[in-house]
Parts: sequence; structure tokens; C-alpha cells
Amino acid sequence: MHKRCERNRKRSKRRAIYCPIHGCYLDSVSQKYKLFADKAEQLQERGLSRRAALLSIANYTAVTIQGEWLEAFWCEHCQEKNWYYVRQLNNGRYDISLAPKELWQQVTGVIDPEGNPSVGEFTRINAKQLSCHAVNSFYSL
Repeated sequence: MHKRCERNRKRSKRRAIYCPIHGCYLDSVSQKYKLFADKAEQLQERGLSRRAALLSIANYTAVTIQGEWLEAFWCEHCQEKNWYYVRQLNNGRYDISLAPKELWQQVTGVIDPEGNPSVGEFTRINAKQLSCHAVNSFYSL
């Protein structure tokens, strides 16, 4: 029985990520989507020297940014899901803020909540229609 207690203590604890507005605990409702840097300036903003940043981008095209990601969380207080930009700090704490639009371009595997900018408004509206009558809007052109 003693060994089982030791095993249980080794389990990872729940991440202490709290709502920046209400202060309540946030429940994760998505996977972590890692951020990638594809410009030397993005690496320089995070403390890399200009030379090291240029070499990294030249060698790898895109570099994973450690300790930063986008993740969706559910806030119990306001009863809604929001996407947050999460940074894990050195002391084991997390700094979170609503995900700014420009960060969506640094993530792979996520659908932009604003939709594909290359898709026209007409196509977007008709894609959302679920009835068979949606086809009639094409004939009325």
C-alpha cells in the first residue's frame, strides 16, 4: 500500500490557470497549440540575440517558441469559452491574456475564429445555410 501512495503523489497537479477577469479557475477545453516563429524579430522579442535569431530562422524556417501557446478555456463565472495566449513563467506560474489576432498566424492546426480571409462574404453566408433552399440563392444571380 505504501508504494501506491507514492505513485499517487507523483501525479501531475491541476494547472493553476485563472480567469484574468473573474479570478476563478479556468477549465481547459482544447489542446495546447504551440506558437512558431518564422521571423527573426519574433525570436529577438523573446531575448535571442539578432545573430542567433537570424541563424535559427535561416536554418529551420520556423522555430517552436518554448513555453508559449494558444489554448481554449471555459470560464464558469461568465459561462463562455475563450481562446487565450498562455505563457509559462519560470516560477511555474502562468501569464494569460485573450489571444490577439496576430498570434493565430503563428500557430498550426487551428481554425482562425475570424474565418479564412480569402473566402468571400457570399461563400461564407451560403456555407452556413443548412437547407436545400440554399442552392436557390445561386440561381437567383
